[in-house]
Amino acid sequence: MESTIKPPKKIPPQEQDHQPGIEKEMTPRPIYDNDEPGSGKLKDKVAIITGGDSGIGRAVAIFFAKEGADVVISYLNEHQDAKETAAAVKKYGKDALLVATDISLEENCKKIIDQAIDKFGKIDILVNNAAVQFEQEDIEDISAEQLDRTFRVNIYAHFFLCKHAMPHLKDGSAIINTTSITAYRGHETLMDYASTKGAIVAFTRSLSQSLVDKGIRVNAVAPGPVWTPLIPASFDKEKVGKFGKDSPIGRPAQPAEIAPCYVFLASKDAAFMTGQVMHPNGGTVLNT
Repeated sequence: MESTIKPPKKIPPQEQDHQPGIEKEMTPRPIYDNDEPGSGKLKDKVAIITGGDSGIGRAVAIFFAKEGADVVISYLNEHQDAKETAAAVKKYGKDALLVATDISLEENCKKIIDQAIDKFGKIDILVNNAAVQFEQEDIEDISAEQLDRTFRVNIYAHFFLCKHAMPHLKDGSAIINTTSITAYRGHETLMDYASTKGAIVAFTRSLSQSLVDKGIRVNAVAPGPVWTPLIPASFDKEKVGKFGKDSPIGRPAQPAEIAPCYVFLASKDAAFMTGQVMHPNGGTVLNT
């Protein structure tokens, strides 16, 4: 069947002055759903998704709901975006719990886990997806405060959430981490961000070995350029207008084109995969 996703031919120059960005301010709006039915791959599952208000996280929440999962959506302060995601989830007959909090702090990560258990009584899938990035031309311009913020949101939170989720995970549970193509090829103006994404790869491989005897699978997804609110929130107008054109396919992905990787890794279809990274990046060969 031909995909119903019709990516826009052009993204006009634009930028936002706040991280991690607001979806409703983007032109064109990202595509989060392919409007095709699910097949029950995640029936009666409960998933936590950080950064689930927009971007890849929103698409994953929608695709999980189509497959039968209730979702817990963690986000910082993008309340309207989060409400839109919850409405899209409920369209498929599933429940969405919204938790607005700063995941850079361990106590807030514990709060997400506690609220998920209070609401649904279990956790089957943990998607560590939220991230920030701050462009700097020179390493001398990366302040200690920026470095700390980037690492706390992008990788510390992975440790915190996995740590507090562990008592509730069981044989058959899945952890999925969002890394990036930048973990493998670097990025000249996102040095701290790319470093955290490399750390996520190592964390994924290490945690998978630690949990394999418990039957808990740990994998990651390393997207290439994707049209999400983080892009206009991170780059100037000129760079946004050219974003993704250097990929072999010649455009950025839409979030709905990345989400199926997460469905696969969360489902029984990926029962023999752990410690692996999927690379939906538009054709870039990384040989990793």
